[in-house]
Amino acid sequence: MSTLLIIIILIILFGGGGGYWAYGSYGGAGLGGVLGTVLIILLILWLLGALR
Repeated sequence: MSTLLIIIILIILFGGGGGYWAYGSYGGAGLGGVLGTVLIILLILWLLGALR
């Protein structure tokens, strides 16, 4: 389950349209940056054990 979560987050951040690092051809303006930031924070908290 944890491996699947990491893979999904990486796909969203680096490969998904409107991801954190690039603007996609769809989605609202700035949505990718906000979503990517939230996902990175959640990933760090999860890796540190704050989320279970």
